[in-house]
Amino acid sequence: MIHRERVADDVYTFQSDVYAQVNAGAVIGQDWAVVIDTLAFPDETLAIREFIERELKRKVRYVINTHYHADHSWGNCFFPGAYILSSGLCRELLGKYGQKSLTAALETDNTFQKTQIVLPHITLEEGVLELIIGAKTLRFIDLPGHSPDGIGVYIVEDEVLFAGDVWMPIPHIVDGDGEVMRESLRKISQLTIENVVQGHGEVILRGEVNSSIADRIDYLDKIDQVVLDAAQDEYPGEYLREKTIEECGRSRILLGGAAEEIHQQNLRHLYQKVHGEKPRYFNS
Repeated sequence: MIHRERVADDVYTFQSDVYAQVNAGAVIGQDWAVVIDTLAFPDETLAIREFIERELKRKVRYVINTHYHADHSWGNCFFPGAYILSSGLCRELLGKYGQKSLTAALETDNTFQKTQIVLPHITLEEGVLELIIGAKTLRFIDLPGHSPDGIGVYIVEDEVLFAGDVWMPIPHIVDGDGEVMRESLRKISQLTIENVVQGHGEVILRGEVNSSIADRIDYLDKIDQVVLDAAQDEYPGEYLREKTIEECGRSRILLGGAAEEIHQQNLRHLYQKVHGEKPRYFNS
């Protein structure tokens, strides 16, 4: 159901086999553990908890949400007794949208019948904030761009970054901002990194970090230009539709084939943001 990988001593990642290769993580201490994000579906999140509690014999004391989106936060309820940590804005947005989204999901999918929205108990404000677990230091870093509330978790001793969705195989800015994402990616480039755990997709290794950051910024630059050029077309929506993800330097097979739809969402969102109206289509 989930793919598990050890990326450093007592540091694990868990990747969904069901939804968009979304990732969660865990840091294991001598007596207790920290979970970083939850997965999209209850059974997957419960599998993380079972591995930590039954195989590793640790209790999950903290769950960190990198941002409020459902595939990273709806599993909070499956760690009873744990303290949930997030940015203050994450708590605010999860409180504003979480229950509405869950109610809508339940209308068509009974998978989430046992899911409850649990808001973070502890919010992280500005400044250098760290959580110590055994011999490991978890440092929280503001990384907005995919969404305005994004944070990353940097494990100082292992030089491992859980980046949340600011770092994905294809940038996704529909709930965020491309320029803010660029700033976050540049901030990451200043860190000493052995591995990056993306919000979705495979772990990025040390030798790939700089080129991966450059690739993602290059993609954001390309879609900016596409959206500017589209305004010169009689039917901008058709122009955007023809500008595939391959033309912007990324592969359509990323994220289990979801990359092209994410790309088109980016283009439509960016067009409306830049030009103040939805792109016009031939049949509209």
